[in-house]
Amino acid sequence: MSTSPTTLNGKTALVTGGTLGIGAGIARSLATQGAQVIVTGLSEKECAASEFEAHVLDVRDAVACTHLIDSLEKLDILASNAGIYPQAPIAKMTDEDIDLIFDVNVKGTIHMVQAATPLLAQSESGRVVITSSITGNYTGYPLWSHYGATKAAQMGFVRSAAIELAEHNITVNAVLPGNILTPGLEDMGEKYIKDMTASVPLGFLGTPEDIGHTVAFLASDAARYITGQGIVIDGGQILPESPDF
Repeated sequence: MSTSPTTLNGKTALVTGGTLGIGAGIARSLATQGAQVIVTGLSEKECAASEFEAHVLDVRDAVACTHLIDSLEKLDILASNAGIYPQAPIAKMTDEDIDLIFDVNVKGTIHMVQAATPLLAQSESGRVVITSSITGNYTGYPLWSHYGATKAAQMGFVRSAAIELAEHNITVNAVLPGNILTPGLEDMGEKYIKDMTASVPLGFLGTPEDIGHTVAFLASDAARYITGQGIVIDGGQILPESPDF
């Protein structure tokens, strides 16, 4: 019997920010498809609570990213998911606010891809999947202008990195979630969740596993001819021309 092209049996995957929220959903989906999964978190407490092998990592630290990759025997899949989404009004946004979010979301992504490329190149089918967002690429939202800017920057990186890493048979793609029901979203309050649900034509918010299933597909042999792309996973959120669909 032939092996399904979507299986990840025998593959090793690293999910940054994989202890919580969307990252945890990605990790679970990859594991369900047969991958050996390693995750990173920001604290020992987060890592201790994970069901997977977990390492504390701040992706702003390029040296730490390299040290983690160097500790691995093999790597086939990098799910670069670590990111932050603090709010700040433009009028009061400081350089510190801007630097922090760009350091984590943009530089952190680049650090991980830089560090992982040599090991991914040794795989027969290296995969990079970056967690971007519909915000900044298709939509905007008050207080998240700096967040949207980082997510658009990630997509700029994906397109050029895909060309550069193609010679190593590494594909580089992104998932662009809409509103996903995570603890972080729940912290925004009941009214926010209700409003966001109302904006989704399918009538419900996605789960972290909804993102994870798409990451697992992009990491599989079934997606071997897809690179430099971003897949929107939002229940149709970006489709209506007005909220009264």
